[in-house]
Amino acid sequence: MKKWLLMLIALLPVAVLVAACGVSGSTGSSSSNMVTVTTNATNFTQPSVTLKKGQTLQVTNNASDMHMLSLGRWQSGVARPEQEAGAPSVSNLQLNANSSVTIGPWNTPGTYYIYCTIHPNMMLKVTVQS
Repeated sequence: MKKWLLMLIALLPVAVLVAACGVSGSTGSSSSNMVTVTTNATNFTQPSVTLKKGQTLQVTNNASDMHMLSLGRWQSGVARPEQEAGAPSVSNLQLNANSSVTIGPWNTPGTYYIYCTIHPNMMLKVTVQS
């Protein structure tokens, strides 16, 4: 309980900043250095997000289900883990119910995929622009 409360207190300023400065749309909400995407019980609420080089990605879980995020993708219902050159390390990153994780910064332009190892076909396309 104490650890959860400390995490909530630590994330509160970030949540306030994102809420105050965010811009919503198909690419998620963003501040100057962070773009936020959300999840529900079994999916990302948008299929893709676009970041500028150097930005970080915050993934916020709006559901009571846990997610395990890794780099890679689902192909025909089969998980395909990938560690792509230039991408931040994302391997079994636990996203608990009603919490957030930050990934990045993303410094190499390209297209990357983040998937949930628990929920089949839950995948997010991340495009990093220069």
